[in-house]
Parts: sequence; structure tokens; C-alpha cells
Amino acid sequence: MIDAVIRALGMALAMGWEILWPLILGFTLSAVVQAAVSKQQMSQLLPDDRPRSIATALALGAASSSCSYAAVALARSIFRKGAHFTAAMAFEMASTNLVLELSIIMVALLGWQLTLAEIGGAPLMVVLLVLLFRMFLNPDLLEQAKRQADKGLVGRMEGHAEMDMSVTEGGSLWQRMTSDRGRTAISHYFVMDWAAVWLDIAGGLLIAGALAAWVPNTFRQSFFLTGHPVLATLWGPIVGPLVAVISFVCSVGNIPLAAVLWNGGISFGGVVAFIFADLIVLPILNIYRKYYGLRMTGFLFATFYGAMAIAALIVELIFNGFALVPSERKARVVEASIT
Repeated sequence: MIDAVIRALGMALAMGWEILWPLILGFTLSAVVQAAVSKQQMSQLLPDDRPRSIATALALGAASSSCSYAAVALARSIFRKGAHFTAAMAFEMASTNLVLELSIIMVALLGWQLTLAEIGGAPLMVVLLVLLFRMFLNPDLLEQAKRQADKGLVGRMEGHAEMDMSVTEGGSLWQRMTSDRGRTAISHYFVMDWAAVWLDIAGGLLIAGALAAWVPNTFRQSFFLTGHPVLATLWGPIVGPLVAVISFVCSVGNIPLAAVLWNGGISFGGVVAFIFADLIVLPILNIYRKYYGLRMTGFLFATFYGAMAIAALIVELIFNGFALVPSERKARVVEASIT
């Protein structure tokens, strides 16, 4: 038992080390947006959910941090600054699915086919999400989420969140960022973002380490219906996001676990859906609750889940049609480590 606990803690610590730099980068970007970007600038950049705004959100997301926790904080920041909510969510998805470092890790561990599937499936997932938002997101729910986002977090961060330290007038963006007031504001927002969600991140890493260390491969094979190819094709995209929800693994950090699942028998689409679903893991759902309220959290879970599962299934059908699904499962399964 002691050895098992040490192994789980070691994997949690190593996964934390892997996502530390993307977290620092993401929270820094979030602090810059909160401190130095004006509402007018953000509302002009991402004013609506039209194709141009969504394409801009995808490009900005691809250029930002790859960590899902940081992406969620940054999406909230640009929403509070005046960006359209749908565009902010598109940015969030792009920042965890279209960044370069994610593709590099996927090619190394999972191969080019799954990498291509993830890169091609991410924009499709965003398109599906935009359609779902247009059909089901009502103005009352959006207004409630906006009030909660502007109010700040409940509990220990409420007083800090109500303070407006932003420097949005005078000079260029770079001048505002590097001024004395700008640097002070950025540092305060950076610490506040960390203080708001560090318990969620730490808890998620501990549970992810335990699941990765303790769940046997034989259980995965039976759970993913490896003996029934047709059922496995349908089952994989449905269950992939649910596995992600309870595995608590952040973006980038979920690629080693995706390799374990792929070798363990999950379908091609199931792997893609699992990788997509880092934005609906339980700690992040709790962060959504703090950022936007309980009702919007339920809405985001339902729409994100639907878009992820459908996009992954479509991608698998396309790749099967072109005979691009690998016939052998030889993903590199590596232990997370501090280097």
C-alpha cells in the first residue's frame, strides 16, 4: 500500500511539473489581459459569434498557453473585457487543442494519424459548439453568467476580485504593460488567479496520479468493448470524455494517459474525444461554477460534451473511410518524470 501511494504521488508530482510552465504562461497572459487590455479593444477583436470572430479566437487560442486551467482563466478574462461569450469559449478550446507543443507531444507518443485527427477535429468541434450555443444559449442564462464573471469568485477571492487595478488608458499596450502601474496590476492579477484555483489544480493532479497508477489494463480492455469493433466505434466517443472527466488530467498532461488508453483498447474516436475533454474534467467544472454560476456550468458541460463526442465520431468515420486508422496499437507509453 505504501509503495502504491508513493507511486501515485510521484506521478501526480511529475504531471504537475509537466504542466507548470504552460500554467505560468497562461496565468501571465490572463493577468496581462485583465490589467492592460481595454474592454473596447477586446469587444472589437471578438465582438460576436460570426465566422471571422471565431477564426480570430482560434488563432489567438493556438498562440496561447496549452494548459486547460490557464485557458479557462484566460477565457474568463477576455469575456469580462468585452469579448463575445461564444468566441471566448472557442478561444478556450483552441488553446488546449491547437497549440504547437500539444501536436509535438502527440506525434512523439501517439503517431501522426491521431495527431492529424486531433488537429482536424478541433475546428469541427468548435463549429458544432457554436451551433449548439446559437440553438440553446438564452440571453437570461448569458446575463447571469456575465454578472457572476464580473462579480468575481465566491468565498476567499471575493474581495480581491472586486478591485479594479487595470491600466487601460494612455500609451500603447506594451507601454501600459511595462509601466509601474501596469507591472503592479499584472502581478496582482497573476497571484489572484493562482489563489482562486490552486486547490482545484492540486486535487485534480492527485486523483489523476492515483488513477494512472492503480487502474489495471485488463479493466480498460473490458470497459472499452475491445471484442466488439462496431460497438467500440460508437462507445469510444461517448465514454472517452467521461473517462477524462473522472481522470482529472490537464491538457498536455493527458497525452501520456491517452497513449495508455489507446494501447488498452479504446477506439480511435474515443482517444480523440478523451483528448478534447480536458475542458470538462471535474476540477474545471468546479472552476466554471465559480466563474459563471451553476446553471452555466451545466450548460457548458452538456454542450462541450456533445460537441466533443460528435466531432470525435465524425473524425473516426472519416479516417476509417480513408483507411487512416492505425491497424496496430503501438503508442509510446512513458512515465511522467521531472527532467
